[in-house]
Amino acid sequence: MPETSSPQEPEIPRSAGGRTALEVAGLCADAAGAIIRERFLRDRASAVKGRGNVVTETDLLVERAVKEILAREYPDHAVLGEETAASGVAGSWLWLVDPLDGTRNYSRGIPHFGFNLALCLGDQPVVAVTYDPVREERFHAVLGGGAFLNGRPLRASTAASVAECVLGTDLGYDDARGKRLLELLTDLFPGLDSLRVSGSAALGLAYAAAGRLDLYVHHFLYPWDIGPGILLVREAGGTVTDRDGGPVSIHSESVVAGAPGAHRDFLARAAGRPWRA
Repeated sequence: MPETSSPQEPEIPRSAGGRTALEVAGLCADAAGAIIRERFLRDRASAVKGRGNVVTETDLLVERAVKEILAREYPDHAVLGEETAASGVAGSWLWLVDPLDGTRNYSRGIPHFGFNLALCLGDQPVVAVTYDPVREERFHAVLGGGAFLNGRPLRASTAASVAECVLGTDLGYDDARGKRLLELLTDLFPGLDSLRVSGSAALGLAYAAAGRLDLYVHHFLYPWDIGPGILLVREAGGTVTDRDGGPVSIHSESVVAGAPGAHRDFLARAAGRPWRA
């Protein structure tokens, strides 16, 4: 999908090599996917960042490869990755890199994880790629250009209420917040279709954009987790806000995303229930 601009949308610069930002994001996804697939089922957790939060050598290799591409193609852009220090020139343009979202799944041989990349202007994503290298599914979006899966347009769910929802969630790494979220979901159940806890926020948000999940809810995220998904869901016609129904950006810790009607119903049902510890 070619990148377009309008008076309301920023002009996204081409790279030093003359590529569009989406083409550069595709190069990064290709490099990441090759490393992840080659090492899957062989790489195990090599460090623990916290309870349930692990890092493998693959995370580090992917992030290094992607940062090399971005440094070559966009030397004047800043880059913020999950595993290594920020790099590049501080300014308006920022790339967010999550080399392997769902590392716990990956390290256990569970084939549900993804590569996450977004180009942001300020605190808002304008180009997004989420790539599942096992299923070879590439979700992408450009601001104002729609959302796509392997070139096919995506549409978010039209579920009108929580009762109709396949609701996706993950518990994150804050135990107290995770417990509060479980309490909320217990109160909702069985007043929803079903619940999925997958272990990858990147794929959870991509699935909400694709209508595979009617809603995706998370209470504790980082910029590289949430950045691509914000744009994917918006461009697929879904609604995405923070836990309180407020505006969402890459700095938001929480997200409720998916079908507009079900989103309104969820916020109404969750009103007054604190998600924070």
